[in-house]
Amino acid sequence: MNIHPTAIIAKRARLSEDIEVGPYAVIEDEVEIGRGVKVYSHAQILNGTSLGDGCQVHMGAILGHLPQIRHNPNQAGQLIIGRRNIFREYATVHRSSLAAGATVIGDENYLMGFSHIAHDCRLGSHITICNGALIAGHVTIEDGAFISGNVTVHQFCRIGRLSMVGGLARVAKDVPPYMLVKGDSAVRAVNSVGLRRANLSLRARSEIKQAFKLLYKSGLNVKQAIGQLQKLSSSAEIKHLVDFILRSTRGICAQKEMGFWEKILLLRKDRKGQEALAVALLLVLMVLALLFLNRPLKEKLQDKYRRLIQEIQSSLSR
Repeated sequence: MNIHPTAIIAKRARLSEDIEVGPYAVIEDEVEIGRGVKVYSHAQILNGTSLGDGCQVHMGAILGHLPQIRHNPNQAGQLIIGRRNIFREYATVHRSSLAAGATVIGDENYLMGFSHIAHDCRLGSHITICNGALIAGHVTIEDGAFISGNVTVHQFCRIGRLSMVGGLARVAKDVPPYMLVKGDSAVRAVNSVGLRRANLSLRARSEIKQAFKLLYKSGLNVKQAIGQLQKLSSSAEIKHLVDFILRSTRGICAQKEMGFWEKILLLRKDRKGQEALAVALLLVLMVLALLFLNRPLKEKLQDKYRRLIQEIQSSLSR
């Protein structure tokens, strides 16, 4: 046991023999620390905290402080942390707001500097939470999720497995598994890079992309899309996605509203859309001709465009 003489260790704290504690660190009474843990200088591990083997608690990090609530904050529960988690500089994780409850963190998570996990959150394993991210109370984050810098997550939201939330995003609804969210709770695409890094099979990744199209590109509502998803595949990934959506109480993040050029590209995909686009372009050309060309040429072009529009309209009516 390598403990700096300036560290403050309570008598009833239960510590493994091979831990390392830096200068001015604080460990309170009702704390249990596993094997191979390193606590850096000025870190604090407070009452009600259990810390698994191989964790690192860096400078100024605070684990197990009282929840930030107005009603009876002193009656707090526990903070239970698994193995090989890393808490970087000034990260904070709070205990449960319920006397019999617990904030729970799984294994091998990485919480970067100044990130915050509020009371009663439940984090799975292999999660990355970047600098300055703020996770409100009662949030659930599933395995392998990636939360980018300065993200804010509203209380009671759920972040799905292998999803990614882009920097500065505001999450106010559930983020479906495998999806990429940016901006104001808007799904942009499938988290393709995250799926490859997680070694999902090509077939699984292809099915997830089909599921994304059904949920966000087909024009179906969520209930209709779920019906189609259940027919799509019985794979574990699609099953998990469907179960996640069905258990949502806040609703899932919607897709970002399409911009002008995205709508133009979508029109090009079907015959009627192509014809409507052609009519629109002809009208634009007619306006330009009226504005910039001499009178005799204007009249010729007007006649020509009128005939073309009539032909297109007659083909549409057949």
